[in-house]
Amino acid sequence: MAEGGGVSLDGILIPAATPFDPVTGDVEIVNLRTNVRAWLEHPILGIVLGGSTGEAVFLERDERRALLAGVRAVIPDDRLMVAGTGAESTRGTVALTRDAAEAGADAVLVQPPAYYRGAMTPEVLRRHYHAVADASPIPVILYQVPLRFSTVEFSTGLVAELSEHPNIIGIKDSRGDLAALSDLIIHSRDGFQVLVGSGAALYPSLEVGAAGGILGVANLVPGWAGELHAAFRSGDHVRAGTLQEQMGPLHKEIVAALGVPGVKFALDRLGLVGGDPRPPLAPLPEKVRPRVLAALERAGL
Repeated sequence: MAEGGGVSLDGILIPAATPFDPVTGDVEIVNLRTNVRAWLEHPILGIVLGGSTGEAVFLERDERRALLAGVRAVIPDDRLMVAGTGAESTRGTVALTRDAAEAGADAVLVQPPAYYRGAMTPEVLRRHYHAVADASPIPVILYQVPLRFSTVEFSTGLVAELSEHPNIIGIKDSRGDLAALSDLIIHSRDGFQVLVGSGAALYPSLEVGAAGGILGVANLVPGWAGELHAAFRSGDHVRAGTLQEQMGPLHKEIVAALGVPGVKFALDRLGLVGGDPRPPLAPLPEKVRPRVLAALERAGL
């Protein structure tokens, strides 16, 4: 069922890793489309392009456009394509957001500007997001970036205020703090959709009222993530709990502990295309790779 802005976020979205050509370093759209087709065989809601797992901070504007255009063609109308469009300036964010809308994105995921962190007061952030939402042809999702990254933290009060904007339909909260996520759900307007960003916390987040999740670990186990959400919604809490127990360790041992290099190495081992990250981000060190293999083996993958 559609929520605010006509876009329901009730489900699991995969923040797609971005493959790069090993020789030229260019974005490899063909391989990304291959990954997307494989993910869409599972009960997921859609794909996020240009997120943290997708190395968005390393992508140029024309690359973002090309990724969106290339992937839109393989995403059916009953699934979502969400674009990460956060930039350090309001002008830049609006430009990327309009690009995403023109490329067929259903919504945009907008992280806060954080370089001048001390100047990013609630009033400054409020003006920024209102300007982006006013200018955006498609719904806006706030993005609380993991605090281990260089970012600002939204207060519950600010999110509650921003939730009143008719074109701001939800937030992805990647702090991994269940109490903070619950506060967002309680204090935001009715119909505002809160998504969890931690694959280790999907089940308890759904219990407190989250709509779903944008989960890095879903790159590796889209079926588990999608089935967990579906089982919870159907009332099969035993199945949902079992899937959470299987998925949680993969999030902790690969996504949280090793980041993008770990996810991309695991994708390669699972028969999809990960490849190396874009420099200066380094590939997963050889000495760490057995940890990923062991985690996959323990999970039965």
